[in-house]
Formats: sequence, structure tokens, C-alpha cells
Amino acid sequence: MKPMYLHKSHSIVIGYALWVFGFTGAHRFYYGKPLTGTLWFFTLGLLGVGWLIDLFLVPSMDRRASNTFQPGLYDYNIAWLLLAFLGIFGIHRFYQKKWLTGLLYLVSGGLFLIGIIYDYWTLNSQIAEKNRFSYY
Repeated sequence: MKPMYLHKSHSIVIGYALWVFGFTGAHRFYYGKPLTGTLWFFTLGLLGVGWLIDLFLVPSMDRRASNTFQPGLYDYNIAWLLLAFLGIFGIHRFYQKKWLTGLLYLVSGGLFLIGIIYDYWTLNSQIAEKNRFSYY
């Protein structure tokens, strides 16, 4: 039996759940595509056309992300759910044991939302780095 932390890094179920809000680029950020995520955000999913095409691209984005990002002690799915729903309070930073920035986000509304945008761009790499240096 494999240890629990040896699972895929990303979930296709969460990918499709974020695709529902795909016109904001959420699913693209989740799968480690910040440039196109930003483009989707500012163009409403390429005026809905790119969003609709992504319905068929989510499985390949899921495979690519799972091959690119190292699973480990810190779960990408938990971190992304915490960022998406509680990011303004820094809960995703507390999850990563980044206590100082977690407190800073808590008292500043996600560092006046600029920190939240930064985390949308970099959360996958933050978790990958934590997993690379964490011991089981």
C-alpha cells in the first residue's frame, strides 16, 4: 500500500469545479498556468470561447500539473481551497507554516489583495518548494 502522500498533486474534480468559474482563470492558476490565467481573468475566458474549449482541456492540464508538481506532505488541493475561500485571512499561509505572512495577511486583508494575487501566481511553486524540503 502506498503512503497517503504519494497521490497525484492535483485533482481533476477540483479542476472542473474551478472551471465553472473559468472565466476568471481560476482553473488555469490552479494548474500552474498563471499567464493564461491572467489573460482569462481580464478577457472573461477569451469572451467565453477559451472557457468553453477548456472544458475539454482540463484532463490534459490535470495530467501535466500532476507530472510537473511534486506531491508530498503539503497538499496542493487543500492549499488551493484555502487560498480560494479564505486567502484574505491568510489561512493558506498558516497551512504552509508561514506564520509571519499569515498574520500579516490576517490583519491587512491579504496584504490589501496584492498578496492574494501574488499567491495565485505562485502557490503551486510555494507548495512544491515546501514538499521538496519537508521530511515525512
